[in-house]
Amino acid sequence: MTLDNLKEKIDILKNELEEDIDNIDFDSLTQKYTSKSSKFNEIIKLIPLLSDELKSDAGILINETKNYINSKIELVTQNKVNDSTTINFDYSLPGIKPEIGNYHPTTITIREINDFFKHYGYSVAIGPEIESDEYNFEKLNLPKNHPARDLQDTLYISMPETLLRTHTSSVETRTMTSNKPPIRVVVPGKAYRNETVNKTNNAIFYQYEGLVIDEGITMAHLKGTLTDLIRYLFGENTKYRFRPKFYPQVEPGVGADIECPFCTGKGCGVCKTRGWIEAAGAGMVHPNALSSCGIDPTKYIGFAFGFGLDRLVMAKQNISDIRELYQGKIVYK
Repeated sequence: MTLDNLKEKIDILKNELEEDIDNIDFDSLTQKYTSKSSKFNEIIKLIPLLSDELKSDAGILINETKNYINSKIELVTQNKVNDSTTINFDYSLPGIKPEIGNYHPTTITIREINDFFKHYGYSVAIGPEIESDEYNFEKLNLPKNHPARDLQDTLYISMPETLLRTHTSSVETRTMTSNKPPIRVVVPGKAYRNETVNKTNNAIFYQYEGLVIDEGITMAHLKGTLTDLIRYLFGENTKYRFRPKFYPQVEPGVGADIECPFCTGKGCGVCKTRGWIEAAGAGMVHPNALSSCGIDPTKYIGFAFGFGLDRLVMAKQNISDIRELYQGKIVYK
């Protein structure tokens, strides 16, 4: 193989390209002259057959030929005539990316809160949505005659042992049963109740719960955690309050409220004229709940909290009807 032989093959290729420009379509043109199986690529494979002193000149010739082919094909993309209409289109431009949707506001809020708690050393825990009575009620110190177990509140799959979890607290009992203290977890997830759907309640809803079990935990740790989270989500000037409230799984229990953002405390349909929206229920984990999960209540103590996540999203996004979160297009502000 000599350099003259190589030039001869390149000249033949160029002549053939000139003839093909007006006779074959763009896709066939690129396949024939620029693909791995192209005639040009076959010429490149001849370079190893040249002597070492000719390879440098051959490389220059190959690059010139490549540029020549690319310029000819680019010219075709700009001036190709199709149906007597000139098409001015650069095929090398990236395509238009189709819209495939956005993250739901609930998902975004979960990620925001997860980001907050990761700096406090919390892990994210998950658990089954089809749950047993043991983990959903029994281990949480809810007695057999508690109204939460009734059919008007709970969606049973098979009476009385299998149900759709009524809260994500069932993940907390599973965590306490399978792990030794210290424990520090948060639990975002769906829950289900036999609710009449209206502006503020839904049969399917999201909760965001947290659990800390360790030595020396106090109510001050709980209030500090909830205060920091509320300020993180809604701003330093957010009005909030804590009030005593009873929950079987905690003792003492508190409710954490934020001022209604829809009426700024004046009273409206969303806050049921109270001026406040209950953001979370919380308290110190009941000794009975600790014992039922195999944790010594004389050594360990802890706190738990549960946010109605849908209500947080509604307050952050100024959505006055909870049903909007589960239908149609929701735009995150």
